[in-house]
Amino acid sequence: MKGPLFYSKILLFGEYGIIKDSKGLSIPYNFYKGALKISDALTDTAAQSNKNLERLATHIESLQETDQSFPKFDIASFMNDVNAGMYFDSSIPQGYGVGSSGALVAAVYDKYAIDKITVLENLTREKLLTLKGVFGQIESFFHGKSSGLDPLNSYLSLPILINSKEDIEPAGIPSQLATGKGAVFLLDSGIVGETAPMVNIFMENMKQEGFRSMLKDKFVKYTDMCVEDFLSGDVKGLFGNVKKLSHVVLDNFKPMIPAQFHDLWKQGLDTGDYYLKLCGSGGGGYILGFTEDLEKAEKTLEDYKLEVVYSF
Repeated sequence: MKGPLFYSKILLFGEYGIIKDSKGLSIPYNFYKGALKISDALTDTAAQSNKNLERLATHIESLQETDQSFPKFDIASFMNDVNAGMYFDSSIPQGYGVGSSGALVAAVYDKYAIDKITVLENLTREKLLTLKGVFGQIESFFHGKSSGLDPLNSYLSLPILINSKEDIEPAGIPSQLATGKGAVFLLDSGIVGETAPMVNIFMENMKQEGFRSMLKDKFVKYTDMCVEDFLSGDVKGLFGNVKKLSHVVLDNFKPMIPAQFHDLWKQGLDTGDYYLKLCGSGGGGYILGFTEDLEKAEKTLEDYKLEVVYSF
């Protein structure tokens, strides 16, 4: 057995901000993907995945028992497949902010939800919010608290615009320019990040009034402007606002940036060759970069591995 493929995602804008109702923009990233498979000879990694799936099945079963509105899953089939050696065969790196658990949740919902909302339906805002809510409850098994956005992106394989917590829609993003010099890229920090500790730091900081007002007056403001610039194709405006956002993150989200990247982050702001921002919750994994001149950025960052995800 091999199930359909589900892709990784990149939250271009909105990390942490969407907790406080900023805009957000999430796009599928087809370079990494995963699918449910069954094998009777499991590698160590596959055996670990198989155990996770067994625990996930129990988590979904308890959700469905304690919440009348939670959709029904075919738990019996799910457990039969787990016992037969099912695992999630994935190239999506874990702890890198590109949605490894989201793709898994999407695959499980697709295969075992009984009256599932399908991608082929007319996806009203209500249906999207329902899916996001269900996915958030399932994914909380991995992170403690989840917005449900990563699995939603993976499930639909569409860019998603988050206007606010209660308002999300599929987004049309400007088509990529093969001839463009500008790019959004991933920079590999070489460190695995963990979501829960980073979110805990953020929630602790939110208890301080100064941090809350910075979030509203600067972080959310520049995030919203970046989303609008990106969707309208205003590249000049976008880079101006990405620079401001990058600055705010360096000044206020230092624990989320691995220490050895603080100088590199500042170097980008000083030279204008590239601007860095968090990719997901930070603490490791990928760092997201924006540059108006990819060749120049590649020269400056020649010691690092860059992966281009979008070209302007």
